[in-house]
Amino acid sequence: MNLKIAAIAILAVTAAFGQSPEMTVMTRAAEALGGKVKVLAVKTLVIEGSGINPNVGQNPLPEAPLLNWNVPEFKRSIDLASGRMRVEQHRIAAFDFALATDVHQNMGLDGGVAFNVNPDGTAQRVGDAAAADRRIEMLGNPVTIVRAALDPVAKLSNLRKKGSEQRVDITTAAGDKMTLAVNTKTGLPASVSWMSSSENLGDVVNTTSFSNFETVDGLKLPKRYVTSIDFRNWVTADIQVSKNVVDGNMTDLAAPASVKASPAPQQQPVSVDAQEVGKGIWWLAGNGNARSILFEFDDHLTLFETPTSEARSKAVIDKARSVVPNKPLTEVIVSHHHFDHTGGLRTAVAEGLTVISHKGNEGIFKEVTSRRAALKPDLLTASGKTLKFRGVDDTLVLKDKSMEVVIYHVKDNTHSPLLLMAYVPRDKILVQGDLIDVGWTQHPWADNYAKNLELRKIDFAKDVPVHGKIQTHAEELAAIAAMKKQ
Repeated sequence: MNLKIAAIAILAVTAAFGQSPEMTVMTRAAEALGGKVKVLAVKTLVIEGSGINPNVGQNPLPEAPLLNWNVPEFKRSIDLASGRMRVEQHRIAAFDFALATDVHQNMGLDGGVAFNVNPDGTAQRVGDAAAADRRIEMLGNPVTIVRAALDPVAKLSNLRKKGSEQRVDITTAAGDKMTLAVNTKTGLPASVSWMSSSENLGDVVNTTSFSNFETVDGLKLPKRYVTSIDFRNWVTADIQVSKNVVDGNMTDLAAPASVKASPAPQQQPVSVDAQEVGKGIWWLAGNGNARSILFEFDDHLTLFETPTSEARSKAVIDKARSVVPNKPLTEVIVSHHHFDHTGGLRTAVAEGLTVISHKGNEGIFKEVTSRRAALKPDLLTASGKTLKFRGVDDTLVLKDKSMEVVIYHVKDNTHSPLLLMAYVPRDKILVQGDLIDVGWTQHPWADNYAKNLELRKIDFAKDVPVHGKIQTHAEELAAIAAMKKQ
């Protein structure tokens, strides 16, 4: 059936049933799932299985595949009538990691209240942004999204055909905007997509696809859920279902009364303090565990790192300019491409800074700073500026009469093979990110750290880090030794 004939058929059905073409597609999807009456009557769903959670933005090399959190146990419980959900999963890191590598997560949603349950059973409320994300996650199921579309308050629009799918835009009763794709042959939901905003990537299209349907209690349900984003088609979750349960016995998913009574935590405003750690060198710290370092040269200023977010990086840049107001800030050294270290990359470009990083990062930096940000316009979108990049191979020396900063490539580092660190010979100050933080629970790169210090003949007096606190070399060695004993 060609597109013209398909359109005529849809209009004919619409006329017969007195509903819009978009609602006709939704009605067909409900029938394919087991019938509209059945879909609307479902009270609870439980999905159990296993899979992977790829570690987004943390691949060792910019072009390398993402590393995985293995998920041997996964359970999503949905109370459709009450608008509640609980996700319980056990995650094990399949890569070296500085914090806990074997984690049990228990994440709840009760209407507009999101909360986490600790291993000891205590619960605490989390922010409204998490509640919005979990509400979207609950719609990442063919039954829940079709029910949401059938709600009389929902708005359906923009029916179109792409390949073997019909697509309909849905604005739910809660105001969430989704796109449902329906297989034209089977009528079954194929995927649901939605937009989100990322500090690193700007506008992001997220898609959860459904496949390998089975019939459970008269309802067709997927046995595989794959969620991905439109940046390099990265998969963010892949769950293989071992058991679907419809209207089975379910524990109460309600948030504890104390959690409901507590206000949602608010994001704290960024604070940045400037601590002078050497002549013309400042540690720009403040709240959070992401810092930047400022170097003063004869006629300009250089930053090391603009991490985490636009808000933090703009505050850091403003602080740097206020510390030395008579010299322009012209460049920033970015230690590596991991997303927690490049959350302010778009901000740095917007502020006109030249980005200094390993030459192997130029491609991904161009890619992320070229993406649109219409959902949440950022400083880069407003500026219209493009990346100015200076690549480092093995060593780069930034030097004039006032300052000398030597940038070294960290050799053979498995966390990030393109990692950079910096050293100020005059003050014996080391600057590094992700080699060591005495607050970590383990130090998987301690040996690599020691080898690179030996290779570069660095015996520092102070490590002024991106993460953690300022320490002497002796203090760091003692902390690593104590941890190894534990």
